[in-house]
Amino acid sequence: MERKTISIMKACELVGVSRRTIYNWLSSGKIEYVRTAGGSVRIFVDTLWRDANNADRPAVQAMWQAEGRNQA
Repeated sequence: MERKTISIMKACELVGVSRRTIYNWLSSGKIEYVRTAGGSVRIFVDTLWRDANNADRPAVQAMWQAEGRNQA
């Protein structure tokens, strides 16, 4: 089964964070990605919403809580 990937900008729109935040998550290993043959970064959608510490809670909510951000 092929995993769905999205662009960095689409990921920003989906979770409501900046590109810099997405890049920080990539470099820290919080979300998984793949580089295309052309060098673009594609993010695996299933890891964007995963919380490694709690399978029932999306990763974004866990990160927002850790950062003290309000959740909608």
